[in-house]
Amino acid sequence: MKCVVMAAGYATRLYPLTENFPKPLLKVRGKAILDWLLDDIHALGLVDEFVIISNHRFARCFEEWKQERSLDGTGLGEMMTIVDDGTVSNESRLGAVRDIQFAVDALKLDDDMLVIAGDNLLEFSFGKFVDYAKEKGTSCLMRYFEGDMAKLVKHGVVLVDEEQVVTGMTEKSPDPPSPWCCPALYYFLAEDVKRIPEAMADGCGTDAPGNFCAWLCQKTKVYAMEMPAKPYDIGDLATYEKAQEEYRGIV
Repeated sequence: MKCVVMAAGYATRLYPLTENFPKPLLKVRGKAILDWLLDDIHALGLVDEFVIISNHRFARCFEEWKQERSLDGTGLGEMMTIVDDGTVSNESRLGAVRDIQFAVDALKLDDDMLVIAGDNLLEFSFGKFVDYAKEKGTSCLMRYFEGDMAKLVKHGVVLVDEEQVVTGMTEKSPDPPSPWCCPALYYFLAEDVKRIPEAMADGCGTDAPGNFCAWLCQKTKVYAMEMPAKPYDIGDLATYEKAQEEYRGIV
C-alpha cells in the first residue's frame, strides 16, 4: 500500500508563516505536522512508500526534510518520494485531484492508497481507519459530527445511510446537506484510483479531493467511518495557535 500526501498547496491564510515554507512542515509541540501523521502510519507497517506531492516552490523544503528523516534511524526517510508538480503560485496550482493523478502517472502507482492532506493532526491512530477499510473491502473515508455551520460550509460534507454507506457528498456547499464533516483523509482501492481520469472527463471538480469522492460514491460503494475524535485542521493562524495549545498527539 502507498501513502500519498497532498502537500502542494500554498496556505495563503497562514501568511506570513507560509510565504516561504510549507504548512505541513510547521511544528506543533516541537514536531512537524507531517511527522505526526507519517510516524503513526509508518508504525503500522502496512505502507511501502510515502509519496509527498509538493509544488515547485516548496519542493526543496521537503527534500531537506526527507534528508533529515533519512538520518533519524526510523527508516522513514528512505521510504519517501518527493514529487514536484511544477507549479509556483496559488493561482497556477493543479488542485488536489490533478495532483494525485500527476503522482500516479509520474511514479506508475498501481496500489491501494491512503490519500491524506498533510495539514491534519489526529489524536487517534490511522490503524483504526485501515482496519475499518480492510473490513469493508471498499474505498472509505472518515467523518465527524460538526455542529458549527460556519465550519461546515468550508469542508466536504457527507450523507450516509444506516449501514455507513456514503449516499452523497458535497464540497464546500453554502447549504450543507448534513452535519457529517469529511476531512481529507481517504483510503482508495487501486481500481478506484484508476477511475480518476474518468471522473475528470465526467466533469468532476479538481480543486478539492472530496470532489472525486463525491463522484466515486455515485459509481460504487464507499463507506464512511465515524472518527473517534475531531481532527485539528490547520487552516489559519487561529487554528494553528489552538493546536499549539491543545494538541496532545496520536494515541
